[in-house]
Amino acid sequence: MQQRSPHVSRRARAGRPAAAGAVAVLVLAAGAPAAFSAPSPSPSQSSPSPSSAPVAPGSGAGAGTAQDAAAVVGGERLGRPAVQVAPRTGAPELPAVLTGRSWLIADAATGEVLAARNAHLPLPPASTLKMLFADTVLPKFDRTLEHRVAPAELAALGAGSSLVGIKENLPYRVEDLWRGVFLASGNDAVHVLSHMNGGLARTVAQMQERATALQARDTRVVSPEGYDQDGQVSSAYDLTLFARAGLRNPDFRSYCATRTARFPGALDKTTGQRSAFDIANTDRLLGKYPGLIGVKNGYTTNAGATFTGAAERDGRTLLVTVMHPEQQSKVYDEAAALLDWGFAAAGKVEPVGRLVEEETVPDASAAPAAEAPASGVLPHAIQQADHALGPTGWTALAFGTALALWTAGRLRTRRRPHTATPTLPVLPGGLPVPPRPDYAPHIAYSVPARTAAGTAPRGATAVGGATAVGGSTRRRLTRQARSLARTTRARFAATTTTRRGRRP
Repeated sequence: MQQRSPHVSRRARAGRPAAAGAVAVLVLAAGAPAAFSAPSPSPSQSSPSPSSAPVAPGSGAGAGTAQDAAAVVGGERLGRPAVQVAPRTGAPELPAVLTGRSWLIADAATGEVLAARNAHLPLPPASTLKMLFADTVLPKFDRTLEHRVAPAELAALGAGSSLVGIKENLPYRVEDLWRGVFLASGNDAVHVLSHMNGGLARTVAQMQERATALQARDTRVVSPEGYDQDGQVSSAYDLTLFARAGLRNPDFRSYCATRTARFPGALDKTTGQRSAFDIANTDRLLGKYPGLIGVKNGYTTNAGATFTGAAERDGRTLLVTVMHPEQQSKVYDEAAALLDWGFAAAGKVEPVGRLVEEETVPDASAAPAAEAPASGVLPHAIQQADHALGPTGWTALAFGTALALWTAGRLRTRRRPHTATPTLPVLPGGLPVPPRPDYAPHIAYSVPARTAAGTAPRGATAVGGATAVGGSTRRRLTRQARSLARTTRARFAATTTTRRGRRP
């Protein structure tokens, strides 16, 4: 069992059986290049436990994986069951004893996978799934925010859950809750933060969405804290992706590197003072392995021991994940041995795969559309039409407008209730100015129409817009068109007579 503070309840010895579920099986293609193999696994490794995925005949121990060989995330070799490593001349040997059913070591900066075994094998993740929870929820709340814990937020904790010791009806700062998650692996802290985030179901859904964005395709989230649930699985590859993404957040990095902290306790009803107690990080390598940054450990009977760590040495940061070794305590020893090998093998091995980057959503925004004129405002070119058009142009426009109105009336199949009489825009001088034919196909503007009383304006799209002039029957529109034509001709004749009477 993990070392825990006296106030923290221990994890249950008994867990739920893992789902035998719909986990696809990867079978090596005929003629695939042979992989460098580690020492032969012990009998306990060769026979899968009830919680593992089914093994295809002849594919080796623990070969079950959720990904198809043709599209293995990170590279085809990461889908193979045997140990994958490509040493150059002078490369150090891998550690002699590696009993983890699945493990991976990679360069955090470049994403190069230096060596791996069963990298995509779906296994119960235990509390290492809290890395995905933190990467999903941590950015949403300011660390200084205080939250009063309601009793309902602590009601759904599973039997034997690890707890940091949160008390209901008391306030906690967000930063204290996150220390409870990272240091004490407190499921109670996870549940409180999940309720702050909108509830357990919402948080689980967001975690699954985050896993999808990170291309962690082996992961199925059922509970936010990693408590044993049927069908809840992840892989060494996916857990490494979660650690890499989380460490890019300074708060995530700070919390997972914290060794001890003071945590708020109960309220003394006599003195009215709030007590506090010490909590310690359950990561046994933190403070012992040189350069270790974090990240998260976990254990349940069903998952066994799991661990994902990050360490820095000589400017290089490595990530390592080990899942379900033969003995619980071996998870730290094997992780440390892989880190030692990884630092020694720098530049001496070819990568066997790569940690993929987060998928980005392409910008689907369309090009900005041309700005349309504001309602009731005529285009500048039309405002200047009385200066640009001669008598012939005015006559052509008048008859063109009449024809357009008559056509609109014929196309209408039903009458809309409308009391307004449509009007055309009027320029200074009292002359009606319909839009020029070369504007009509691409300019739509609105002119105010008045009701029968002549007061309240109503919206009516002008000729050339998407909506025909409404509220009139075909005969009314025809009469209006003819009247417009007669009025235009009369005004044109009057204007011409006046101009002829003037002296040069």
